[in-house]
Amino acid sequence: MRVLQVDIGRTMRGGQWQVLRLLRGLYAAGVETLLLATAGAPLFERAQAEGLPVEAFSPLRLARTAAGFDLVHAHDAHSHTWAALTGCRRLVVSRRVAFAVGSSPLSRWKYGRARHFIAVSHHVASQLLAAGIDAARISVIYDGVPLLPSVPEGNTAVLAAGKLTALARESWPAVRIMHNLESDLEEAAVMLYLSESEGLGSALLLAMSRGVPVAASDLPAIREVIHDGVNGILVRHDAGSIQSALRLLLQPDGPRRAIIENARRTIELRFTESLMVQATLRVYREQLHAAA
Repeated sequence: MRVLQVDIGRTMRGGQWQVLRLLRGLYAAGVETLLLATAGAPLFERAQAEGLPVEAFSPLRLARTAAGFDLVHAHDAHSHTWAALTGCRRLVVSRRVAFAVGSSPLSRWKYGRARHFIAVSHHVASQLLAAGIDAARISVIYDGVPLLPSVPEGNTAVLAAGKLTALARESWPAVRIMHNLESDLEEAAVMLYLSESEGLGSALLLAMSRGVPVAASDLPAIREVIHDGVNGILVRHDAGSIQSALRLLLQPDGPRRAIIENARRTIELRFTESLMVQATLRVYREQLHAAA
């Protein structure tokens, strides 16, 4: 099996971390794979530093390279567009965003070019179904994160991620906005994750793996991860709800310990790197079998 991966995002967000983890897993499984990424972008630099197979993306290189691979897996919207325009066959597309699929003729053509879609949550899959894409062309594969050691005992910092930073500061003036997720978590006592729309929220998964309890926006995709009061707390977008959740999670004699343990168990059962890689491999094999 030879699989060409394409991600031309210029930042290192949740999707790019998943591409990097997928590359590691495929390499370990003996799958021949190559990443086309934007030269100089964080994903390109990290893959190169780890010795993973990566080359600089260009439309011409994509068109020339794709012919030598069994499948092409596009991981972001621009990659999907270029893969469609260059006529890539056996195209698998990952979709991570929660908003509706466009209804323009160009969008319908573009989505018609993909053989199969990998949705990061059932909520994202519902948007594909609403756009008229057949359920047989959609698989739900959750993000995977490593199982990490717990953060040190005694941390007191409330760290915030997500797009609603103004609401986070209004609700908890001492909150610290996260800029580097993996290193910032080392000092966290609680993560506050506020967003108006979410495909899944891979930052939540990493916090849960690190033993950092999470208070997060009550959104459909986040409800696929967090069961309120069991492995995290879901909040409304008002200061009172957010403050109550944070105070509860900061209390050493409250539900904090049970929530941390349940969150860790959730990651182990549903959201590991290994589960993500194996599920993606199953999709690859199914698509190759269907094409045989």
